[in-house]
Amino acid sequence: MTSVSGIYFPEDRGGKAMRILKYGSIGPSVQLLQLGLNRAGYGPLETDGIFGTATMQAVTRFQQANGLQTDGIVGSRTHRALLPWYTGYILHTARSGDTLESIAAMHSASPAAIALANPGVQTPQPGTQLVVPLPFDVVPTDIRYSAALVGYCVRGLAARYPFIATGEIGRSVMGRPLWSLKLGLGDNRVLYNASHHANEWLTTPVLLKFAEQLAAAYANAGEIFGRSAAEILSYASIYIIPAVNPDGIDLVTGELAQGEYFNYARSIALRYPQFPFPSGWKANIRGVDLNLQYPAGWENAKAIKFAQGVTSPAPADYVGSAPLTAPESRAMYDYTLALDPSLTLSYHSQGRVIYWRFLDYEPANSRAIAELFASVSGYAVEETPYASGFAGYKDWFIQDYDRPGYTIEVGEGVNPLPLGDFPAIYRDNVGILTYGALVT
Repeated sequence: MTSVSGIYFPEDRGGKAMRILKYGSIGPSVQLLQLGLNRAGYGPLETDGIFGTATMQAVTRFQQANGLQTDGIVGSRTHRALLPWYTGYILHTARSGDTLESIAAMHSASPAAIALANPGVQTPQPGTQLVVPLPFDVVPTDIRYSAALVGYCVRGLAARYPFIATGEIGRSVMGRPLWSLKLGLGDNRVLYNASHHANEWLTTPVLLKFAEQLAAAYANAGEIFGRSAAEILSYASIYIIPAVNPDGIDLVTGELAQGEYFNYARSIALRYPQFPFPSGWKANIRGVDLNLQYPAGWENAKAIKFAQGVTSPAPADYVGSAPLTAPESRAMYDYTLALDPSLTLSYHSQGRVIYWRFLDYEPANSRAIAELFASVSGYAVEETPYASGFAGYKDWFIQDYDRPGYTIEVGEGVNPLPLGDFPAIYRDNVGILTYGALVT
């Protein structure tokens, strides 16, 4: 496996790998390290993604406190010791006399959160391993994302809220999991996805944060966007694919900045200088635009993009050699067929626009639902521009299912949108995500 530094080691669980970090390292992995150290009480560090003197000193203090070699290098043992502060939970093996209250006090945790994470455990028996949620949100919204961080968030949410079902719908070109989350037990199945396009990665934490806030509201008999979480999750089953294009996310955010795949992507970009590299990269790591891969006017999309000069793998707008040849798009297609959802939301950026129709297809209630989404978000309801109007996931879903499907273009500006835009984007979209589960 290729990395920024060229050195990986296998993680203890899940088959993933993490970079070895040291003085001078940069990128999202360093931001996550800095966040983890802050969460663990070894900050405050600026989460700037630069492994400088302050970060090295914090790492050394953490290593010393945890019985690790104090070399300031974050290798396998240091990463594993930091894992609770990446995922938001720690595993505690109960001892004689332990109670939920004493375990909570030991880890600055909540007895109620421990009880929720360990259904049926009231008095821990010695030797029982308990999930202890730590006192911070799992999903960060102030650091750049990577494929690894998506996995940590999924793992942390599933541990903290065991009623969330997680899995994989497939693998990317580079073998990264395409994670899925399911919340709810209702008959109304809806499917939300984000980050078909790499430089639109800010949509990924939008869906992950919604999952976390909905789960927390449900656990506490609360509400989200003024609606009872229990009502939502009894009426609907919400399926979320937070990152359709994990390889591309790593390229755009700087997690992938060296090695075979990076060099291949850079060689592609050199042939298409109109796309800035890597910030203009939308495609998967092989240069196929995943949202031009669906069998809904694919030949039309090919003709349009070829006329625009994109005739081979490119940072954006290359339709591929045929529909569904990219493993990521194929996985979304197959998963949708198996799930048979009543409604889909595809998250993109930017423009603050809701696209709701494909050609002359107009599923029942789809316009009314789009207007509802507009009313709770402030976004405009518009027709998809002709040059972008074919072979998208939304297009295929509407064509084949004759059910409401939407592309939500969040935010305004130039992709990738800045992290500072996240609070406003999430505020605008939590209503869409809430009502998307209730309207059909």
